[in-house]
Amino acid sequence: MTLAAFAALLADPTRAAICTALLDGRAWTAGELARHARVAPSTASEHLSRLIAGGLLAEERQGRHRYVRLATPAVATLIEDLTVFAESRPGPATAPRNLGEATRLSAEARARTCYDHLAGRLGVAVSDALLARGLVTEEDGIAVTGLGRDWLAAQGIELPPRAGQRGGRPVVRSCLDWTERRNHLGGALGAALCRAALDRAWVERIGSGRALRVTPDGDRALRGLLGVELP
Repeated sequence: MTLAAFAALLADPTRAAICTALLDGRAWTAGELARHARVAPSTASEHLSRLIAGGLLAEERQGRHRYVRLATPAVATLIEDLTVFAESRPGPATAPRNLGEATRLSAEARARTCYDHLAGRLGVAVSDALLARGLVTEEDGIAVTGLGRDWLAAQGIELPPRAGQRGGRPVVRSCLDWTERRNHLGGALGAALCRAALDRAWVERIGSGRALRVTPDGDRALRGLLGVELP
């Protein structure tokens, strides 16, 4: 596929809306994506077929239901990076269309998922805390330190066996946060921390979107383990 053909996949507003919705890391049905993008189910199905054929989405079927998700973490990184680039261009900001959208955007700015890792003020605060405590270093490129691996083991947080190996995900990578304009942590480490936070009910999803809410247990855990306090 040529660069022009690949770029054309995201040039359509409906396809862009579908890919952005899937940044929450979950699989969506075609009907859910149609409602999100405000198009007819048949129209959404056509766009999904193009995105699947282009390698941006992967399809799963369970009985009569068709689910789609972003094909790989690399695709998620690409979509997020393009979002950051687009949002940082000069020009008037797009105002929320209604109170519901303004509330959602405010919640996402505070804490959200960026595909499979933490983002927003929460994600940046966790990143800062890991760096400040020497659990992650940026001295010779971003990496998890020996102290950091010991800390992860003590918390029962495991990285995938192939992380950092050829063909596997990077152990950790910086991901520019589109609301904070600062880095949060992605890669296998970011995914493992996000998974632990959800599994241990430190954070919970707000509705069906990407926004997260820090629970009272999560507030205590994040303050106790990393000194993270969100305003």
